Amino acid sequence: MDDKPIYPLTFQPVFKDYPWGGRNLERILGRKLPPGIVAESWEISGHPHGPTPVKNGPLAGLTLPQVQEKLGLDLVGRRNRQALELGKFPLLIKLLDANQWLSVQVHPDDRYALEHEGELGKTEMWVVLHAQPGAELIYGLKAGVTPQAFRQAVAEDRVAELLHRVQVRPGDVIYVPPGTVHSLGPGIIVAEIQQNSDVTYRIYDWGRVGPDGKPRPLHVEKALEVINWEMVEPGPVTPQPLERNGIQRELLVHCRYFRTERLAMAPGTSFPGQCDGDTFEIWAVLRGRAAIHWQGEPLALTGVGWTLLPAALGAFSVRAEEASQLLRVFVPEGGE
Repeated sequence: MDDKPIYPLTFQPVFKDYPWGGRNLERILGRKLPPGIVAESWEISGHPHGPTPVKNGPLAGLTLPQVQEKLGLDLVGRRNRQALELGKFPLLIKLLDANQWLSVQVHPDDRYALEHEGELGKTEMWVVLHAQPGAELIYGLKAGVTPQAFRQAVAEDRVAELLHRVQVRPGDVIYVPPGTVHSLGPGIIVAEIQQNSDVTYRIYDWGRVGPDGKPRPLHVEKALEVINWEMVEPGPVTPQPLERNGIQRELLVHCRYFRTERLAMAPGTSFPGQCDGDTFEIWAVLRGRAAIHWQGEPLALTGVGWTLLPAALGAFSVRAEEASQLLRVFVPEGGE
């Protein structure tokens, strides 16, 4: 560690005022928001479109990219050496508040995005934090949809007829690999874990106009090149139970870019961890109250709160102060 400041980091979020947002992050999650529409809260971000500044400790005020430049592998870990070479933190964490339908969109994979956009592709997942009864999202295509039929539907403004809708409830998990046509519907709040990328190809925008009164641009040709036509009527993830040791723990998603686990912890229980230099870990308290114990001052977290544990942090434990639900996110071996 040398004399580098290594400790659990918390961040000031960066807010985005896309037209489909609202005030539910304040009304339902109790977040302090600026005036007006808030669609997204970028919670932990090293992306140039919204880098988040550190809120606590000696690194306070530095953005995540500046912290990465200062700490290097001690922040990201050996599994993420390529991210360090690219000057790009591997993951981006958001909260999304959908009060209207998001645009129908698709993300490219790394190969296509690097070739056409000079940026990495986007693999992402959603954990549904709130959903009004009957709330729906778009996830993949209906059976029988072909590229030709899709292109014709775009030309005739009938895209919505070809899209697979899924009703969701709080706790549902949706995995969105590149090529998946998707959109969030009204009345849903999700936590989003994704590659650190902002490449989105918009296919359909429900006839909406932007702040300038003009329709927002669509990216139909690129979208048609990257859509995975085999993502036909998929459903939410089925969580996989993990060894418990007295803690209810389940695997939500494991892919090359991230592994996300969900834990339900009773008051007074602890989960032991080790940041041994391989990878950082990101922890969230979705509900309840917990504390990160390490060699320094414990860090208290309440729902919905996030912390980034640097790869060189060493031993730590997460202790539930009351009944709590948490997420644990890290880059798996063989990632990137």
